[in-house]
Amino acid sequence: MIEIKVPTVGESISEVQLLRWNKKTGDYVERDQVIAELESEKATFEVNAEKAGVLTTVAAEGDQLKIGELLATIDETANAPQAPIEITAPKPPVVTTVQATAPTQKPVANNSTPLELKATPLASALLAEKKVDPAQVKPTGPQGKIVKDDVLKAMEHPGKLPFENQSLSAREERKEKMSNLRKTIAKRLVEAKNGTAMLTTFNEVDMSAILAVRTAYKDKFKEAHGVGLGFMSFFAKACSVALREWPSVNASIDADTILYHDYADISIAVSTPRGLTVPVMRNVESMSMADVEKKVAELAVKARDSKLTAEELTGGTFTITNGGVFGSLMSTPIINAPQSAILGMHKIQERPMAEKGQVVIRPMMYLALSYDHRIIDGRESVGFLVRVKELLENPAQLLIGKDPVKTLLEI
Repeated sequence: MIEIKVPTVGESISEVQLLRWNKKTGDYVERDQVIAELESEKATFEVNAEKAGVLTTVAAEGDQLKIGELLATIDETANAPQAPIEITAPKPPVVTTVQATAPTQKPVANNSTPLELKATPLASALLAEKKVDPAQVKPTGPQGKIVKDDVLKAMEHPGKLPFENQSLSAREERKEKMSNLRKTIAKRLVEAKNGTAMLTTFNEVDMSAILAVRTAYKDKFKEAHGVGLGFMSFFAKACSVALREWPSVNASIDADTILYHDYADISIAVSTPRGLTVPVMRNVESMSMADVEKKVAELAVKARDSKLTAEELTGGTFTITNGGVFGSLMSTPIINAPQSAILGMHKIQERPMAEKGQVVIRPMMYLALSYDHRIIDGRESVGFLVRVKELLENPAQLLIGKDPVKTLLEI
């Protein structure tokens, strides 16, 4: 009998939560097959079968387990089940469904009932006659069909849709236990808010140059590197240059000392169904644009599939978060402690801008830099953000981190 115990997942982690069983008691599992998923305060990870055999689960989904605690047992002496013999069943007769429409009836207009709508004939006629949008009707008939009473109720409450599986008058509540990851997120955000002298400074960047570069080279970039050219590579490289010039923004407080970092390990905020994760890209200052895009794609897939390791989630020196993907126009991001600053990207929006006495339309993005005022002064924070803006509006400077003309003139 093989005992499967909760593995060690990190030095500071003593407890995990059993998210789900991929196999159940009595199932025959193969060696190295994933049998369960666990969640620590930092990441989720899989548990594999150490031997082939019949599984017996000990813990239940949702249980909090100590490191080394028994999860399950595997009887490796059990024989593998025999593969079932395939029997080809005769094909069922083909049944043709005839639509109840007049031979001369044409596809309905936008204010009529769609041809594929699940509704009884009477309900369909009522929908078309009263010009009721089927999307505003909650079906209660068999197989999810709309019946006459459903249409009449929708007509009584036009434009009022209840929550799913509830009536218009329902006021139900439900409780759901917080996951370890969500509890950790809540704890860290409150600690960052209460434990730092957080302040936010804003600026805006004209994205015309970056959009022009992407339009001109995105196909060749994809062909050469096998990955798309997004915005994150521009922002990550710009921040790596600015962090070198403004080292306090890349520093952190360690007791009564300031710890400066001579490298840019940039964390990127990734939203997942289980909550916000912040994986780290190491040494961004030494990465190419393609390297950044490949790493971003890799980390995003790992975050989505809960495959991030504890090492990939720790040790960043600066964070970038992009609320623009959700439509955010402006926000004040919270510092990712123990880091001292975080850059917030936002939605690109065309706005009228004054340029040389003329009003022109430009694709603009608001930038927000939240920082710990205990070690970063206004000069450093504003200087950093202005430098990021300059690099983004002049992408050629990302190549050497300086203005090419000034470099040529040695000024």
